[in-house]
Order: sequence, then structure tokens, then C-alpha cells
Amino acid sequence: MKLMSNQSVFTLPEGARLAPDDFHRAARLLLQKTGIVLPPHKKEMAELRLSAQATRVGMDAIGQFLDMLEQDANSPHWADFISTFTINHTAFFRELHHFEVLAQFARTRPKPLHVWSCACSTGEEAYSIAMTLRETTREAGVSILATDIDSQAVHQAEQGIYRHDRLASVPPAYLQKYFQRGIGPREGLTRVKPVLCEMIDFQVLNLLSPSWPKTRFDAIFCRNAMIYFDKSTQARLLERFARVLKPGGLLFVGHSENFTHLTTAFRLKGKTVYVVI
Repeated sequence: MKLMSNQSVFTLPEGARLAPDDFHRAARLLLQKTGIVLPPHKKEMAELRLSAQATRVGMDAIGQFLDMLEQDANSPHWADFISTFTINHTAFFRELHHFEVLAQFARTRPKPLHVWSCACSTGEEAYSIAMTLRETTREAGVSILATDIDSQAVHQAEQGIYRHDRLASVPPAYLQKYFQRGIGPREGLTRVKPVLCEMIDFQVLNLLSPSWPKTRFDAIFCRNAMIYFDKSTQARLLERFARVLKPGGLLFVGHSENFTHLTTAFRLKGKTVYVVI
């Protein structure tokens, strides 16, 4: 997950523009709901996206749309609002060294083995974990929980269907073993085979929710997600991750993330890999 691009492609009519306080309201709502900090330089893109969203629900002004969200914490439009501010940037076997570490780690761990992909986006990370563990363990006793705050991304992940060009980083042997290429009207698309899908439980989850999975995990992948939170939120999440990891469990983070100064619950094991103390 990453915040939306800041590029704009057209100019909005005056009536669809952000009122003076709308951006701050949108940023506050996003922070309260997700913990994501919306920086000021995203104002122009926020205006474009929120205007389009307000139009889709039949409202003339962005402020009306924000009013609706403020007045109804359970509005179904919250999911679209959250999706408006996130872009799901991911790939199969992204940061390959993480999967090499996971494979080595899995060989030494007792089974069953539980792994959590907690910002799974459109599923590439979770399926990469599944392939790694299936090749490594060659036995039952592996389960993967894959969650994301973006319900649309989770739905796409559950489908397990990708354009063939999205699979360029998948080893050829894995392509043949774990994917089925479409034909006819499905040409150019590739579906993940059931043997991987059955290993993964996809769910929508807000990391700021007080209710987390009850499972104790051997490893957690939380890559390139916490950079959108402030430092205090990052510290709280790190402590929560530590509590749901088994002794000696691993936390995998993004290539630009460093949390050694935020917590004493983990020590750095290797490049962007932490072990719970």
C-alpha cells in the first residue's frame, strides 16, 4: 500500500473544488479511521479524487460527501474513501531476499507454521509467501493470513487473477506449477491454482482496529505500510506485533523502513528483518 500519486490530468470546475477546510477535514477523517497521515502536498490530487467520489454518490460538493462520512461511521462509502487515498503498489517476490530468509527460517521452525501478510494489497505478497513455504516445507501445517484495509484490493487478491505481465518476477518453474494461463476471452490473464489459494485466508482489516487475529504467528510481513503512520502509531503497532509473534518470530519490513529506535521489542536480524526479543 502507498499513498496516491500527486499527478493531475484535468482542471475541476469551481463548484467541485475543495472548500478552505475540506482538505483538513479529509486528512483528519483519514487519520482517525486508518492512522494514515495525509501530507499537504497531496491536496491537489485529493481534490480530484474526492470530487469524483462525491459526483458518484450524487453530491454537488466535496463538503457534502465529507459531512455524510462524519455523520455515519458505518457508511458503506468509507471503503471508497479509504481506497481513494491508497494505491496498491506490489509485485510477486518483491524484495527477494525476504523470501530467501523466510525459506531458511521455515526449515527450522516446528509446525504448524503461521504467517501474516498484514498489508497484502492485491495478493502478490501472500501468494509469494505461499509458494515459498510450499516449496520449503513440502508438507501440510502452513497457514497464511492476508489482510488489508482496502476492501477492493482484498477482493482482487481473493480472485487470484493477474495479467500475465504481472508475473515477470515469478520463477518459470513456479509459473508452470502454481498458475494457469487463460485462453480465449481470458487470454493474457493468469489464475493462481487452488493449491495456493487454499493456504491463504484473505480478510479486510484495519491495523488500528482494537481487534486483531487471535493466532500467534511465526512471521509477519508488514512492508511499506507503516511509513504512512506517525511515529507514535508506528511504536504502538510494533508493540502489538511483538505480542502476536511466537518466540523468535520474524517481522519483515520495507526497504526504506528502520524501527530500531522506536522499540525494544525487536532486534535487527538482517536487512529489513527483525526478530522479536
